[in-house]
Amino acid sequence: MPAAGPVGYVNAMKRSIDLEGCFNFRDLGGYPTADGRTVGWRLLFRADGLHHLTPADVATLRDELELGEIIDLRSSGELRSDGRGRLAEESIRFHHLPLFDRDHDKRTHPDYDPNDVTLADRYFFLAELAKQAVANVIGVLADTESPAVYHCAAGKDRTGVISAILLSVLGVPDEIIVADYAASKDNLDSIIDRLMSSEGYQNMLDALPPDTMHAEPDTMIDFLARLTEKYGSVTNYAIDAGVTGAQIDGLKSRLLVGE
Repeated sequence: MPAAGPVGYVNAMKRSIDLEGCFNFRDLGGYPTADGRTVGWRLLFRADGLHHLTPADVATLRDELELGEIIDLRSSGELRSDGRGRLAEESIRFHHLPLFDRDHDKRTHPDYDPNDVTLADRYFFLAELAKQAVANVIGVLADTESPAVYHCAAGKDRTGVISAILLSVLGVPDEIIVADYAASKDNLDSIIDRLMSSEGYQNMLDALPPDTMHAEPDTMIDFLARLTEKYGSVTNYAIDAGVTGAQIDGLKSRLLVGE
């Protein structure tokens, strides 16, 4: 049994998948829900960029985890710049569902100034602007029968927003969602070092406020509170974004185990 408390659930079983070319590939299994069920192990994963995976890493995802779906949350520019790496040679289904794509999405939030808002505010604005993409991600995960991973570049921000929404819709308590988000701190230095080695990411990160490099619990607490304040619940937000009741039922049926 996992240790008591949110951190114990985050560290239960083998949540972090050891890979040479990916620092933040984690299983979302084992998290309890309010109705007494549990997220099944080895069904749903979150990750940072997958384009540096080694042949051994690819074999782990393909043969051990039996990965069937990859959801790429990066922008079209990021995908063009860094590509998909060795996974592009595999038959694993690929879905490019950017949460924000500067190539195609020229919308901005009227209150958004990256230098005058918190990281939680930026997550909230992203969730508001990316409703269709969020619904598409949930739709893919509800429809597939295969283990799936979704990822961005660092596996913290866009991936963190999706994780929070997914886990909340599944019924995982907020305190565990917060602990899952903060677990990205464990490998954040390595992730940032890799991103800073890329000129494109270096320029982008240099232009962002310092709290962008953090994964503090208060950020996720505030983000969940903002969604709940506006929509009544995160599930109501997902429904407003276009997720259907059938998709929510399908997501729970596929990912939850127990009574």
